[in-house]
Amino acid sequence: MKLIYPGLFQNTNVFEALFTEANRDTVNPEGTIPGLDLGINTLSASEKVGRNIRILADHIGWDPNHIATAQQVHGTHIERVDKPGLYPGTDGLITNNRGLALGIQVADCAAVIVADPVSKTIGTFHAGWKGAAAGIINKGLEMMEIKPVNLKHTLAYISPCISLKNFEVGEEVAEKFPDAFVDRVSYSKPHVDLKNYINHQLHQGGVLEENIYCSEECTYDDNRFYSFRREREQAGRMLALVKIIS
Repeated sequence: MKLIYPGLFQNTNVFEALFTEANRDTVNPEGTIPGLDLGINTLSASEKVGRNIRILADHIGWDPNHIATAQQVHGTHIERVDKPGLYPGTDGLITNNRGLALGIQVADCAAVIVADPVSKTIGTFHAGWKGAAAGIINKGLEMMEIKPVNLKHTLAYISPCISLKNFEVGEEVAEKFPDAFVDRVSYSKPHVDLKNYINHQLHQGGVLEENIYCSEECTYDDNRFYSFRREREQAGRMLALVKIIS
């Protein structure tokens, strides 16, 4: 099974974090949505998604019953959680409970993981264009109560998501972003740089640049990932997971 393990978390011995790939050829290749579809709102039957979660959990040695996931709505509502389960109408989760994993599903949007090894607090945020433009990253950082003394320790990961080249939008979307993150010159329509905008928000929120890792992979370009823009309703969902281990 192909998974991405962000190195900045592995080096702390405090957190475990990962981001799944589609794994189309090795997991459920004949399914309605082939691969490791972990989306609760896709065409895959719920029992298939549940099976995929168990397959993933078994592969990584995590308890599938100790995962909190967000039932995302492209908003900015964030929940502090202390138990597993599905949290409706939520696009961000925060906890400081050791062993409780937090999960965010994506397919072109970015999953953002923020972890403070000093206070041992973790947060996961669903940052598509709507959430990013509405300020979910800043809200998440504020809710994590990251104090100035801890900012130099805070780590942030931006998952594979759609790239500037492939994120064509209408002017009604483009105008919601600062001009620095909109390319109105290179293409016939505006293109938004979602990755760098999220990076900018994290840095403006107080996370040091050297402690932010932004994945270079584009979900639209790379068939290793699901892409809603490329596959529409046939797109599955990847999952970003993080938990505190010590």
